[in-house]
Amino acid sequence: MFYKVWESIQNSYYSPHNINYAPTGKSISVFRRAFSIFQLRAEEEEKVESNKFERPGKIVVSGGSGFVGQEVSRVLRKSGYEVIILSRSSGQYRMTWDNLSADGLPEGTKAVVNLAGQNVLDPLRRWSPEFKELCRSSRIEATKTLATAIRGAPSSCKPSVFVSVSGVGYYAPHPTKQYDESGPQGTDWLAELASEWEQEAKNCGEGVRVIILRPGVVLGRSGGMIQQIFPPFFLGLGGRMGEGTQPLPWIHVKDLSGLVKHSVENENVEGIYNAVAPQQVTNQEFVNAFAGAMGRPAFFPLPEFVWNFVFGEERAAMITKGQLVVPKRTLESGFKFRFPTIQEAAQEFSTFPYMDSDMIN
Repeated sequence: MFYKVWESIQNSYYSPHNINYAPTGKSISVFRRAFSIFQLRAEEEEKVESNKFERPGKIVVSGGSGFVGQEVSRVLRKSGYEVIILSRSSGQYRMTWDNLSADGLPEGTKAVVNLAGQNVLDPLRRWSPEFKELCRSSRIEATKTLATAIRGAPSSCKPSVFVSVSGVGYYAPHPTKQYDESGPQGTDWLAELASEWEQEAKNCGEGVRVIILRPGVVLGRSGGMIQQIFPPFFLGLGGRMGEGTQPLPWIHVKDLSGLVKHSVENENVEGIYNAVAPQQVTNQEFVNAFAGAMGRPAFFPLPEFVWNFVFGEERAAMITKGQLVVPKRTLESGFKFRFPTIQEAAQEFSTFPYMDSDMIN
């Protein structure tokens, strides 16, 4: 119960509307930080109204209310951008998909970031043809709508860059073969989806840099896999997933967010980039690092047949199989990973109670 209460406090505290949480070098309570959400938003609006603060531009983010989207939005806001969340509901610093289709992109749009898509590993949804089509259409249609809006935008609204997130599922699972960005496409459903998704992102017309990021498993305390497995690991009931020898391509959510910002701001960045940490690990090595950072044992594996039963064999392969993916072009672009090793990443998201490392440094 305490864990749930604490997490709900943190969810308010880590609102995407909060562009900066605490003055550097000061340690303040979580309640004061929660209050600072409203204080900082008021200060931000005052700067804009008084014309004393010139923003570098607007960035439209689809999927901005999700796990990755919230972190991306926070990083961009902290850098001074005005972030407009594209969602089904309207509100302050938001626009709906209907608004986008009818009115186009907002004036002064510098970039568009596409993170939209139904969670394929939703454990509450049966792996049926209908759900597979939802996973597909939520990605393809959203990307098509964004590309259409970019192509048709007048010069005052036309972004210079479009960043779209795909996935390492583009590559075929293999225990030893390494893939850089030039690696061949796989042949399974996920690979075909990734390919179709990426093709839609390329239809933005002339004069727009298109960057496609292929992230591995995104790790961070506020969502994704870590949020799901934290309770059993905290109780000492964690263990390997499947055989444990399968590769686990991964990236910390803060590095993925940093890579989005890097892509927006660097004109030499264009094309395909593997958004994975430079350290390659197996599932068992990830488990050892995570449990070790928590000071917990991890002797309770979940066999492959359990994953197949819960998710269906085709979908479970995202967990029980894996790819060795190399961020060759990502490193060549000059991007510096904050969490290049799984040990460093696990130290950041394994603490309890959790305090975001960006908020206490």
